[in-house]
Amino acid sequence: MVTHVAAEANGDERGALLAFIEEQRGGIRRALLGLTEEQARTRPSVSELSLGGLLKHVTETEQSWIARAKQEPPAVRRDESNWHETFQLAADETVASQLAYWEQVAAETEKFIRSAPSLDDTFPLPPDPWFPPEGRVSLRWLCLHLIRETARHAGHADIIRECLDGKTAFELVALERGDSWG
Repeated sequence: MVTHVAAEANGDERGALLAFIEEQRGGIRRALLGLTEEQARTRPSVSELSLGGLLKHVTETEQSWIARAKQEPPAVRRDESNWHETFQLAADETVASQLAYWEQVAAETEKFIRSAPSLDDTFPLPPDPWFPPEGRVSLRWLCLHLIRETARHAGHADIIRECLDGKTAFELVALERGDSWG
């Protein structure tokens, strides 16, 4: 993947947006480095959030937004009765399986955004009360929304990981690169 700086310097807006999304995905993936399945499911605070749950949530969220932009049904339907399941790994789900699924979703996101005629193309927003009635948004808005959503949860992931074993984002970057820290 091209970096966002290089993409933008070359006038590749799509590449820059996709690189920013990928950069935030990396924060969540790094927060999971070296953890056991049990640790990934642990909720170390009063919050219901776990790293495995965050991973599942951002994957489902990205997939559902891309499906919405394509005007297709999402792979998983969530409503008030099962919304909580988006933040929990089911018994048969693992971090590895969710990471593999996210990789597929990310590839589909990139393919869709790169193949769209224009980032100005629009699609309808869902009929949720927090969106304007019959509102529409552009694919550019979608990319920015995915950056915001993933970044928000990457920040949550940093905090959860630090609560689990004291490792900070800086240490996890070093771990990912194979460097020693400290």
